Amino acid sequence: MTPVVHARDLVVRYDDFVALDGATFDLNAGEALGVVGPNGSGKSTLLKTIAGLVARSSGELRVLGSEPRRVAMGSIAYVPQVESVDWSFPATVWDVVAMGRFPRLQFWHRFAAADRAATARALEAVKMRGLEHRPITELSGGQQQRVFVARALAQEPQLLLLDEPTTGVDATTERALRDVVRNLVRGGLPVIMATHDLDTVESWFDRLMVLDRRVLAIGNPRDVADSGAYASIREHTHTHGHLRIDHAPHEAHALHPEIHP
Repeated sequence: MTPVVHARDLVVRYDDFVALDGATFDLNAGEALGVVGPNGSGKSTLLKTIAGLVARSSGELRVLGSEPRRVAMGSIAYVPQVESVDWSFPATVWDVVAMGRFPRLQFWHRFAAADRAATARALEAVKMRGLEHRPITELSGGQQQRVFVARALAQEPQLLLLDEPTTGVDATTERALRDVVRNLVRGGLPVIMATHDLDTVESWFDRLMVLDRRVLAIGNPRDVADSGAYASIREHTHTHGHLRIDHAPHEAHALHPEIHP
């Protein structure tokens, strides 16, 4: 079986800052892979590179059998961190979720019944039916996160990438999102999700990866969590600071969302 994501010695640089340094792993269909690591470890960079939003510097990366930027529009759905989203735009819940259909529309096609049905299914999946006409600005943080997951689902993607979707949400929303992800995975959709929470990895993921610019451990979630690989990184960063750099900050740091000098 051909992996959905195939990475070998993947390197991503922002000028002279190495965000990913030789990352190697595979993701298969119907599998949820969790990615843990401290700030600055490359989690967001990894997801953006897989999504084709950031170019690799060297190494090999195949997504759905192609270079990420050559994958068909709408095939990869990426949900960024909540903090990176501008929530001030005037749009309803329906408007935001319906945007997920745009990559699937040919420029001469109008929004059709099939698109409305996909939008409605996505809202139902995240339990947001009944709030379609609510302005996005009036939602709680957890509801906003669910809406952006619904937008990704409306794409009907072949790969789902989630960047810390449970940050700042309540327990009810976290359970709802976990149920959504597990149902999608059972249906065959591959998922990669960045997270900080080791306590629930067994219920979320089939495999867990510890990332600190390179892959330090990958395997069964409980085995990896108990291995101490992540704990050793946390101890290092708490002692020496979150950002491990050997040069002065420069303009390229602004391009890297995980760097906080």
